[in-house]
Amino acid sequence: MLANIFTWFNDGFLKMTWLGDLVDFILTRIFNMTSNTVFYGSLSFFIFDVIKIFLLLSVLIYLSSYLQTYITVEKTRAILSKFKGIGANIVGALLGTITPFCSCSSIPIFIGFTRAGLPIGVTFSFLISSPLVDIASVVLLASIFGWKLALIYVGVGLLLAVVGGTLISVFKMEKYVEDFVKSGAIIEPMEEESLTSKQRRQYSVDQVKDIVKRVWKYILIGVAIGAIIHGYIPQDFIEKILGSNHWYSVLVGVFAGMPMYADIFGTLPIAEALVLKGVGVGTVLSFMMAVTTLSIPSIILLKKVVKNKLLYTFIFIVTSGIILIGYIFNYVIIL
Repeated sequence: MLANIFTWFNDGFLKMTWLGDLVDFILTRIFNMTSNTVFYGSLSFFIFDVIKIFLLLSVLIYLSSYLQTYITVEKTRAILSKFKGIGANIVGALLGTITPFCSCSSIPIFIGFTRAGLPIGVTFSFLISSPLVDIASVVLLASIFGWKLALIYVGVGLLLAVVGGTLISVFKMEKYVEDFVKSGAIIEPMEEESLTSKQRRQYSVDQVKDIVKRVWKYILIGVAIGAIIHGYIPQDFIEKILGSNHWYSVLVGVFAGMPMYADIFGTLPIAEALVLKGVGVGTVLSFMMAVTTLSIPSIILLKKVVKNKLLYTFIFIVTSGIILIGYIFNYVIIL
């Protein structure tokens, strides 16, 4: 019974098989389109993924934002201050998963943590995990690739955040934070305002509106690219360039993702289309991780709050970790 309930939930809510059937029905029965054409494949992919991603995104952002009303920045700082060493990095990485924001949005919180006196390595563990492994993106990942891959992605993402933050602590990089970030006394926790249920719901609705407003164009662009790949680019051509049997495919995925600026929500449709065309899972995951953690716009913003040595150390650690994860998935882990 539990297996049946999970299958029903997984197919109905996450994979939305009913939506795929509805899209096919509308296109073939109402618009009299032929289902075995390249154009039909691209169009149905685009319509289905756009609707599914926006529906799931709205629900998941609402739920995670409601949860956030109970876990404020002040509470997060208080929790992190109780841990030391690698334990603090683990907690910082885990707390980063609760914030459904891009890396640029996480940087102001990073500044607050640094001014509050938290170790630099802990703040970087949070900074890495926050855009990489948030709850909404993991559920969306499961809706496309299944729970096994989604949970493995969570594990390697958190591991990267913990290792990255720990190495920055070991290298004693605190002195390479810009002076204005550290200036002033340690920030004392603010007195928290008790919110009513109505205020929590309104905050969650406002977060949905704000995040959707910021990411909708990236989602449409990502789905459009995915639809073109899905319908018009031959599988043989993609496999020749990005097939998992090519040693350089992971490197191509990483360096192709870095110039982009998008949330993981915009990269998922591209990843889905690439996997369907035979691209290795490790290559696709490397691409997604590079987009969310190493995009040039977010690196430029990070440059404003840290000095070059810390910036280059961060880029080297994260890039090396992503490349290693990509090769492990392509050549070691069989999904």
